[in-house]
Formats: sequence, structure tokens, C-alpha cells
Amino acid sequence: MLVLLPPSEGKASSGRGAPLDLGALSLPGLAGAREAVLSELVELCAGDEEKAREVLGLSEGLRGEVGKNAELRTAGARPAGEIYTGVLYDALDLASLDAGAKRRAARSLLVFSGLWGAVRVTDRIPSYRCSMGVRLPGLGALGAHWRAPMADVLPEAAGDGLVLDLRSSAYATAWKPKGEVAGRTATVRVLHAPTRKVVSHFNKATKGRIVRSLLADGAAPKDPAGLVEALRDLGYVVESAAPSKAGQAWALDVLVTEVH
Repeated sequence: MLVLLPPSEGKASSGRGAPLDLGALSLPGLAGAREAVLSELVELCAGDEEKAREVLGLSEGLRGEVGKNAELRTAGARPAGEIYTGVLYDALDLASLDAGAKRRAARSLLVFSGLWGAVRVTDRIPSYRCSMGVRLPGLGALGAHWRAPMADVLPEAAGDGLVLDLRSSAYATAWKPKGEVAGRTATVRVLHAPTRKVVSHFNKATKGRIVRSLLADGAAPKDPAGLVEALRDLGYVVESAAPSKAGQAWALDVLVTEVH
């Protein structure tokens, strides 16, 4: 099972660990594309602060993020699972998983990123600010920048098992499962049962809890139908829709009654 996650806008501090080793990151086929984004981002943020803030879409209160980006090559690095914070990652709570679940997380979780493309939670990265929606002056829109290298690398990473796609729309632009891979991919919406509306906060929190439940249980569904069964066994209320034609992902709705 491969689980595709969005990053979080907010991130923990880099700490005082050894700096980034770009060549040590997972998915080495993305190395060239990573270097291109990193180089332009560092140069941008080391220059005109106002221009960098405008390009990155940062408010006045986030001005300090520009300086942080300028030091990405020398800042301390920590496992990505410790860097990403926010609602989904709070609910996932990787640090409190038992050893077996942590090993499963290391194998199966892939976090998408405007800067790194995608990283595993054990990959050591510095704290940064660069969303997939950014358009860098030289490289252009990052979603488009990542499309070709992702198309080369991600099908192999997906292997022959289930792909659980929990990314937000901005990060889904970087890679869309196609063909046979799409047929074993499941996307998830979280709906408030009485209204059947998506609400951002509990949508993210429930997705974090779903991933945690699967990891803690050791569930290993091989395909979307198996995922539906596994989630129901774990107590989730799930409605599923098989694709109407080949090359499309399954669409799962998880219904919740409590908003928290």
C-alpha cells in the first residue's frame, strides 16, 4: 500500500541536526528536479525579500519564512515526519505509533511537496515554505514542473498494490495515476453525515485518523475493494463508487457524525 499525503503549510523548526543531503532522499529519480527548485528558491529568497514574499504568497507576518528558505542548504534537517505539522499530522501522530506501525509508515507514506516533489516520512529535510501552487520566475508553475519526473518515478513507487490518494487538489496536479495504476487507486472524501458537506478541518483530521488506524492495525488491503472492507472493519462508515471505465480511480466517501 502506498499512501499519498499533502504536506502541511505550518512546519516544525529544522533543529540543529546535520544539514540536508539531497542525494540521500528517497525516489532518487526526482533528484534533478529537486535541485532545480532548491537552487531557484534559495537564490530568490537570498535576494529581494519583497519579491520572494510576493512569489511565495506570504503575508507580512510570515516574512521570516523568506530568510529560512535562503538557508535551506545549511539549516539542520529532521525526518519529514517530524517537520510536517498541522491537523492531519496531529491526528496521524506518527511519534506515538508502536515500532511495527512506524516501520509500516516508513514504507508506505509519501508526502508530496512543492520543493521536494515527494518524500518519505523518514527522509531528512529542513523546514521550508514553498507550496505546490507557487510559480517560480524561472521554472514556472511547480505543479507542471513536477509532472514529467513524477510520471517516471511514481508508477514504480506504487508497485503492484493499493494507492490511497489523500492529497489536496493542488498537490494532485503533480501526478495523476493513470492506466492500471489508476484502477487500484482510491481517493477519499470525508463528509459530515447529516449534511454531506466537506469541512476542511475535520476532513484533514479524519484522513489522519484513517491512516493511523490502518498503520496501527497492520491492515494491508491490496486494492480499493479491500480498503473499503478494512475501513469498515475498523469502524468507519464508507460509501464507495467503482470507476465507470478503465483508467479511473475509485472514489470513497467516509461519513462522520462528530465534527472534531
